[in-house]
Amino acid sequence: MISLENKTIQCPHCGHQTHIEVDSTNGDQDYYEECANCCQELHIKTHIDEVKQKVDLSFDADDEQFY
Repeated sequence: MISLENKTIQCPHCGHQTHIEVDSTNGDQDYYEECANCCQELHIKTHIDEVKQKVDLSFDADDEQFY
């Protein structure tokens, strides 16, 4: 199983690319992280697919639908 995976997301508020590191050993996660550029909150959800051994990542601006 992959333990750490790097992902690049684009802030839905300002368009700034943000790099996040997902730790799959913690299981599914649902948390908030601030954009380093505009300081707006990003709502990040991760789902660990153990069968396919991959991490599914979704995020939004908390006022929009998930991408």
